[in-house]
Amino acid sequence: MRRLRRRAHLLLLCPFAKGLQGRLPGLRVKYAFLLWLGIFAGSWLLYGRYSAYSELCRGHVCQAVICDQYRKGVISGSVCEDLCELGRVQWKACRSSSPSRQVYSGLWRDTEVTIKCAIEEARGDTAPRRELALFDKPTRGTSMKEFRDMTLGFLKANLGDLPSLPTLVGQVLVLADFNKDRRVSLAEAKSVWALLQRHEFLLLLSLQGKEHAARLLGHCGDLYLTEGAPRGSWHGATLLPLLPPALQHWLGPAWPWRAKVAIGLLEFVEELFHGSYGTFYMCETTLANVGYTATYDFKMADLQQVAPEVAVRRFLQGRRCEHSADCTYGRDCRAPCDRLMRQCKDDLIQPNLAKVCELLRDYLLPGAPAELRDELGRQLRTCTTLSGLASQVEAHHSLVLSHLKTLLWRKISNTNYS
Repeated sequence: MRRLRRRAHLLLLCPFAKGLQGRLPGLRVKYAFLLWLGIFAGSWLLYGRYSAYSELCRGHVCQAVICDQYRKGVISGSVCEDLCELGRVQWKACRSSSPSRQVYSGLWRDTEVTIKCAIEEARGDTAPRRELALFDKPTRGTSMKEFRDMTLGFLKANLGDLPSLPTLVGQVLVLADFNKDRRVSLAEAKSVWALLQRHEFLLLLSLQGKEHAARLLGHCGDLYLTEGAPRGSWHGATLLPLLPPALQHWLGPAWPWRAKVAIGLLEFVEELFHGSYGTFYMCETTLANVGYTATYDFKMADLQQVAPEVAVRRFLQGRRCEHSADCTYGRDCRAPCDRLMRQCKDDLIQPNLAKVCELLRDYLLPGAPAELRDELGRQLRTCTTLSGLASQVEAHHSLVLSHLKTLLWRKISNTNYS
């Protein structure tokens, strides 16, 4: 039996082995080339990913510049000592979407936080000198009254002349006087002034006490900490309409939970529309910018593209245009172009509510209860046709929003989902 197996082995394998030996030099060259090509391609991909990450995620640069300014006495803030001296602020995952805007998850005193800081691009071969652009005001020590008047003038220019602004000025002064010594030092004034230049910070400050925006926890210069990002997010929700209904139920939250999140989003739109400190526009309306907590309470995850009405109108006023695309602030705050005058008009084509309803149409209709689907579809279609004309917004905005909230709340109230 052993001899028979040996003969079969010689008969079957030896011709192949001889043929392989004859072609071995060519195969060696071929496979060596393929191996080299694979190593080169893999190395190039790794280098590209590393380069993109190192360009996008520059938290170490942000911390170095901030702490340098703190040690020089230029800036101050409630987290400066923990950040620069005691090492109590830990930078974790990078969430930046732009090199000039650094966003990280982190820990501060055992609390999950989001760290936000801006980096001005360097010019030439010089290091970033952010203090020249951001920490230049006030130029000298001022009295509390002078700084109060300076802050009030800034808020009027950016939010409008509102009767509620003195209250907001009071919040700014409390934030600046973090050590509670009843005075605002030059470093404290420079820091809070730099923070006010950020639209997102200004909105966070005006929404403090509201449940749909992150809480401010502290700052150092123009670096600031908010409570951690929502545990749930809608990043995957943009794919739900593309999936079969069965998979939508498996991958997304149950429909009543989605309805609860949607109610929170509608309440947030209500807060932005004629709120205590004016009107704000959502200028990048995507599901990726919103989120929800573990209990499905809505939280706005990113306010960077939410801008004051005054800032949007200032951008549009007198702007030259050929078509409406030239009249776009941010990503989707778009006004019509007067082609006769070749200037942008003031009214936006779509208000916040119409853009949000477009998102909710794809998010809520799949899997909606059969008895609710037709009415919900009708109300969402009505909502998406709202224009940005001031007369129509005043007349229909609150009514349409109230109807939508009532319809959804009626379905989930007095259940485990409410």
